[in-house]
Amino acid sequence: MTRLARRAREILSAQVDGVRRLDAICGQPEFEQAVEWIVGCRGRVLISGVGKSGIVASKLAASLRSTGTPAVYLHPVEAMHGDLGLVGPEDLGVFLSKSGESRELLELVPTCKKLGVPIIAIVTRAASTLGGLSDLVLDVGPIREAGVIETVPTTSTTVFQVLGDILTLLVLEEKGITQEHFALLHPGGVLGQVTTLRVRDVMRTGERLPRVREGASLQETLVEMIDKRLGMTTVVDRAGKLIGIVTDGDLRRSLHRFGSTDGLKVLQVMSRSPKTIEGDQLLASAVHRMETNPEGPITSLIVVDPDGKPDGVIHLHDCLRLGMGSTTHLA
Repeated sequence: MTRLARRAREILSAQVDGVRRLDAICGQPEFEQAVEWIVGCRGRVLISGVGKSGIVASKLAASLRSTGTPAVYLHPVEAMHGDLGLVGPEDLGVFLSKSGESRELLELVPTCKKLGVPIIAIVTRAASTLGGLSDLVLDVGPIREAGVIETVPTTSTTVFQVLGDILTLLVLEEKGITQEHFALLHPGGVLGQVTTLRVRDVMRTGERLPRVREGASLQETLVEMIDKRLGMTTVVDRAGKLIGIVTDGDLRRSLHRFGSTDGLKVLQVMSRSPKTIEGDQLLASAVHRMETNPEGPITSLIVVDPDGKPDGVIHLHDCLRLGMGSTTHLA
């Protein structure tokens, strides 16, 4: 192992060890109380920090905003030169400081106290000045930075950011923010566009929907699959109700089993339990189902109407063209 590779792994190990220390704080009553305070805040959540902690604070404010919690990054210097005018008695302060001794943050505390704004401190030492002045303290404990220069923030900013992400996601869940709510907060981005789409908005219907009757030959089935270019076709009975599906995989298995397609009927090779979905389901849910299918990932779902007739088909490739990769985080 080279010297650089060895040092890289040592730094990574230090970062991971720092994050693992959060396991202890997550079990503390103060942590649950912090989540409750943020959820119950009737005004704005004012996030503040200095230096690298300030960058993490800004990111935390942005994350909270994007998940439905009114939050702003309050720059401690600008706050002392006029920005404190935006602070109100229904707000909540969340101050990040590794040392808990940042002069700029400490100068904000008296004004917040006068306005009745409770303060949550995220520090590495509860006995610090900021910790002592705050109403609630999240003490992550002593942190050793990963680099050879102890004063360069590395592990501490990683730990603060991960803790902020945990708080954000718990607040999101406690508020009952759904995928659709999230989409409303991101109407201009890809996430907003994708998460508002329903299966019926993207599914292939009419002449684009591959379909053969139950009495079709395998050669007729193959022609239909080639024409519709989806690698599959639905199979319907005389009443037009869905009774099966034939995929490329079914064709390969039939060739292996029978040695030839001559004389074969679609009923002999189709799968009788096709995966279906309703048209009003979210598109992200459809992709999630395809990716996490218990028997293995699949590339299409059949959309059925209330009478059990195929109304359309949603294919994974159509979803990918919309910019959707793995949607486990959306579904």
